[in-house]
Amino acid sequence: MVSLGTEAKLPVIDFSNQNMKPGSPEWDLAKHQVRQALEEYSCFEASLDQVLELRDAVFGGLEQLFDLPLETKKLYVSDKTFRGYSGHPSKLLESMMIDESQIAENIEQRLITTLWPQGNTSFSKTLVCFAELSTRLEKTIRRMIFESFGVDKYADELSDNMNYMLKLIKYKAPPNGEPASGIIDHRDQNMLTLLYQNEVDGLQFQNKHGEWKNVKPSPNSFIVLVGESLRAWLNGGLSPTYHHVLMKGNKARYGLGLFAGTRAGYHVKAAEELVNDKNPSMFKPFDYEDYLVFYLSHVILGRGGSPLEHYCGV
Repeated sequence: MVSLGTEAKLPVIDFSNQNMKPGSPEWDLAKHQVRQALEEYSCFEASLDQVLELRDAVFGGLEQLFDLPLETKKLYVSDKTFRGYSGHPSKLLESMMIDESQIAENIEQRLITTLWPQGNTSFSKTLVCFAELSTRLEKTIRRMIFESFGVDKYADELSDNMNYMLKLIKYKAPPNGEPASGIIDHRDQNMLTLLYQNEVDGLQFQNKHGEWKNVKPSPNSFIVLVGESLRAWLNGGLSPTYHHVLMKGNKARYGLGLFAGTRAGYHVKAAEELVNDKNPSMFKPFDYEDYLVFYLSHVILGRGGSPLEHYCGV
């Protein structure tokens, strides 16, 4: 049975100030707000006015993309887990994931040339600009989190080993407009997720009391979610966001998700400063790409509990 939920007033933290640098009063204030918001809600709204310049082009391009014939969309494939084109069992969700989207050539060569052999320069430039903007925002937020836990010495190392996967998303309107689940309850498995959406809402998260809350972001805002990999890195210092999408009404919901995870060969492990006798390590070091293969099988088989704990829990 779906829960219609009640609206949540998530903390809104402004990142529009281009002069906000580490060590400045503006930085320290935002850092405090980020830590407080994630401890209380495990997610927050990140305001970034610059994204408004891309908004119309982003959602116009996504409509054009998902209006392509199904046989064309299915040409976008990948041998990596969760990449390429995907149609969801709910029949409401379809998506495409671009691997290493922080490299502009990957957007053009992997997505655009596959779906538009004749080219689509405007949409390509829009996605490149969006990926650059959202990647910078993720790096800022992650550095603030690391600073607040006293492990900022790892921030650059992690950034050098990060894979930014850009997910292009469409949720169709449900049959007869009746509320229907677009995607099941879950926690993201990466470090941080930044979600940007059109005016059609549907995202819900579960608060500390087990209540489902509706999220209604502003046009200039991303919703920032904590993933399981960040929980492992901080040795349980933050909890991942339990969330799902509930569709209702008669309009499609379009969105972009930036999923910040680590590259193959790099091992996610708890920062040594956060491990001690009172707080022993929760997880063994793991390769995120290897873990995703296990996670997919865990979901397909419908196993309960935490996949990461099954995979490498201590």
